[in-house]
Amino acid sequence: MFYFDNIKGKKILRSDLIKGANTFFTTRESFIKTKDEKSEKIASDNRKLICDYLEITSEQLISPSQTHSNNVSTVTKNITEYPETDGLILNDTKNAIFLNFADCTPLVFYDKKLNIGAVSHAGWRGTAGKISVVTLEKLQKDFGCKPENIQAVIGPAISFCCYNVGEDVYNRLKATVKNPQGLFEKRNDELFVDLKNINKRQLIEAGVKEIDVCPYCTVCNNDIFFSYRKENATTDRHSAILKLINK
Repeated sequence: MFYFDNIKGKKILRSDLIKGANTFFTTRESFIKTKDEKSEKIASDNRKLICDYLEITSEQLISPSQTHSNNVSTVTKNITEYPETDGLILNDTKNAIFLNFADCTPLVFYDKKLNIGAVSHAGWRGTAGKISVVTLEKLQKDFGCKPENIQAVIGPAISFCCYNVGEDVYNRLKATVKNPQGLFEKRNDELFVDLKNINKRQLIEAGVKEIDVCPYCTVCNNDIFFSYRKENATTDRHSAILKLINK
């Protein structure tokens, strides 16, 4: 279940599914990513606030260069830049990771047995490339994670109510799940898809059992989160942040 919390009075969103790591989503109040010069000071102040809260330096808060790919990397010592990367795996407690969103679907993974986590960015391209499963497979291959030990949180994104797409995107997304029932719909000659639950279905079909899906739509709840569609290509972003806790 999702609930709102705050860091020094700045609103964030959490899921109560993952208790073994510090993971949350920023909001319009607590955002740390923008390309708007008028918002840079606020984002910078928020970033410092969050780093202080996580007890890390700014250099230890790591984010990749997202390009709507399905490329997934692991945070490696002394490396802070991850080009063309839309998923980051974290297996140390010194750093934290974050990825940025404004309609696309945030995916947070946590292995409750091995204390390893990941954050991935699933827009329609990432979802079509099954970045959810790619992330899971890398966790399995590189760290021995088992799907039954993975907890997955699917964050605020554009929802089924608001996400209409073209026929090509519709068909590409439909091909990514064995059971498409309830995830795709035609309304008044427009095609709608449920990105959040397509990712959930992909994970279920890959063996993940514990999944929490955020009910908030970035378009309908635009007073809380950013929406690229509704806000005419805004460069402001909310973020999914993950820091592992020493056991």
